[in-house]
Amino acid sequence: MLDISHTHEIYTVSRLNREARLLLEENFLSIWVEGEISNFTSPQSGHWYFTLKDTAAQIRCAMFKPQNRRLTFTPKDGIHVIAKGRISLYEGRGDFQLLVELLEDVGIGKLQKEFEALKKRLLEAGLFNVSHKKPLPSLPQSIGIITSPTGAAVRDILHVLKRRFPCAGIIIYPTLVQGESAANHIVQAIQTANERKECDVIILARGGGSLEDLWPFNEEIVAQAIYRSVIPIISGVGHEIDFTIADFVADVRAPTPSAAAELVTPDKAELLLSIAQLKKHLLRLLQQKLLQFRQQIDWIAKHLQQLHPQHRLLEQKQKLDLFELTLVRLQLKSFHDTQAKLQTYHAQLTGLTPNHRIRDLQQQLTLALQRMQSSMIAALQKQQQLFENAVAKLNALSPLNTLKRGFAIATLAKDQTILRSTKQVTPGDIVDVQLMEGKISCEILTVN
Repeated sequence: MLDISHTHEIYTVSRLNREARLLLEENFLSIWVEGEISNFTSPQSGHWYFTLKDTAAQIRCAMFKPQNRRLTFTPKDGIHVIAKGRISLYEGRGDFQLLVELLEDVGIGKLQKEFEALKKRLLEAGLFNVSHKKPLPSLPQSIGIITSPTGAAVRDILHVLKRRFPCAGIIIYPTLVQGESAANHIVQAIQTANERKECDVIILARGGGSLEDLWPFNEEIVAQAIYRSVIPIISGVGHEIDFTIADFVADVRAPTPSAAAELVTPDKAELLLSIAQLKKHLLRLLQQKLLQFRQQIDWIAKHLQQLHPQHRLLEQKQKLDLFELTLVRLQLKSFHDTQAKLQTYHAQLTGLTPNHRIRDLQQQLTLALQRMQSSMIAALQKQQQLFENAVAKLNALSPLNTLKRGFAIATLAKDQTILRSTKQVTPGDIVDVQLMEGKISCEILTVN
């Protein structure tokens, strides 16, 4: 009989796999792995499963739908990739695996080399020269935006423009900003804006992305179109850490699309403050000028009194009175005209407040949140039903059901071999017998 000491801790398979998984996940929070893809599968769930291998070893990989839908390419067997993820263990089968969060084609290194080569060539050709860069207008009447009409970049730009300088006109030249044909679309948009001459400055923008995503802005035809543009162009491509060829050729480079909108417009509040200060300065100048004219009139009147005769004095005095009245009337008229213009500008700026637009966007956000909540509830219910079905199947296949009916599992104690025939044992062998509740150890006396 095998003596099972109570001093030894006995693990279940489930507990062993669970603790092994936790140990792996705690010690490999994030890791990069390079290899070749094989056995790639994509079931209806949208998740990806594949093997990453090199010449000596391989590892199972899983990339779930929320992560893989951000990729711009679909993996396939044989391609060489770099995967970022965390090490884990699939407890159900005890399989060691890599949960992939990011996947990059090794071919991206080729794009980086092409980027550096083109940058050097255009630098030598003079396309980056500061002397060629045009200044941005201080008060643009119309602003052109070249970007995707459905991306986040255009929404960010419009939000900043309406907040800072709502009186400026906005013209959007829609274009592709990603893909093989995007570069030609961008060039056409720049040419169209220059031919129409309907804007004072152009914002060329798109959101962030990988080097491959931003590649249309690294094409030489785009660089040449920016260089030839008569209208000043400000580049707001990607995030602050992203640099493209378009950034170097453009007249001004902004770190983000929102920053480009900030650079191209004055602030409404600062502009109103400046107008108020100019108004005060103008009034002060008018008062000083009027005082000077009155002093001159007084001096002339005194001088005429000294010259005499009386008739000529009265005649000149009448002219002076007329000049004084005319001058005062003209000064007052100029003052009132200037004041009316200032009031008109103030009313126009006040009337362009974005409150109505904000309310519409808030309503749209509320509807979107409601739709998202409904979708999440439906998805959770579906996953719960799938889980319950899997549990039911697992229970149906469990060996514990067989043990409940009175059957037992006999294993040879020395190597835990499952016994299916009397030929596997000899008298004197110790056998472990697993029952529904507990385990016993027996010694073989005879074999029939």
